[in-house]
Amino acid sequence: MSTSTTELISIAESLPFEMRAEIVNKILETMQPSTEEIDALWVAEAERRSQEIKSGKVKTIPGHVVFEKVKKRFSR
Repeated sequence: MSTSTTELISIAESLPFEMRAEIVNKILETMQPSTEEIDALWVAEAERRSQEIKSGKVKTIPGHVVFEKVKKRFSR
């Protein structure tokens, strides 16, 4: 049995909201799979940066200072 995309969409549209949402989430997961390794690397990076700030190895710049520099640089 072959089902066309149009038929599948029609069937999906007739489903209750919760079922449609679940189907959409499952399809999105197959298109952009979550990678635990990448998530773990980002957590490690955030922790490393946080420690650098807490230890004084890295000094932060207040947001208003950064935005003022950006404004000056791009308003030329």
